[in-house]
Amino acid sequence: ERVSILKSMMKERVGQLQKGDELSPGVIKLVKVFLAMKRKLQVGDKMAGRHGNKGVVSTIVPEEDMPYLEDGTSIEIILNPLGVPSRMNVGQILETNLGMAARAVGRHMATPVFDGAKEEEVRALFEGTKFSPTGEEVLCDGRTGIPFRQEVMVGYIYILKLHHLVDDKIHARSTGPYSLVTQQPLGGKAQFGGQRLGEMEVWALEAYGAAYTLQEMLTVKSDDVEGRKR
Repeated sequence: ERVSILKSMMKERVGQLQKGDELSPGVIKLVKVFLAMKRKLQVGDKMAGRHGNKGVVSTIVPEEDMPYLEDGTSIEIILNPLGVPSRMNVGQILETNLGMAARAVGRHMATPVFDGAKEEEVRALFEGTKFSPTGEEVLCDGRTGIPFRQEVMVGYIYILKLHHLVDDKIHARSTGPYSLVTQQPLGGKAQFGGQRLGEMEVWALEAYGAAYTLQEMLTVKSDDVEGRKR
């Protein structure tokens, strides 16, 4: 009996899939068109690696201005090292090392998630290549040609562009809709809302001595209903 119930359920599901979505009355055929668009990377766009090491592009410079290795190879992306200790995602460092070692010996690497290549194994791969066993190299400033004082870790990692693009996020407002309950501006781009001015932002403006800016933001630009009418 149980088998027959399961079979009937399966038949029902297959039939639903074959039939497709229900169309509205009077609609004979529904056509969906998906439009793809190439978006060039720009300052403010978000990117991420495979270890939760996400970040926003802060500047884009010509290739000739980027730091380069002793053999003239330009660096493509520079990551801020301050993003590593606080988040403790050391996997990106190990991936950088392994990527460089794999490139040096000309091999593809496939490492399990929780049982990846050990530090000693990566060091062993570097032996017999022109690269340092630590993965650190001398970089030269692309603008001056002078080598940097400190050696820098260089390697190959996967970096992907995320869907958070600055062109889609940019938003500005002078005046707009207000909440019926609080009489303060609504929040978010979709509601054409205002920017939230929290305690810390207020403290920053206070420390700067911007009294008139603060007064405007906390009164006529917020919930001073009488002041807004003037």
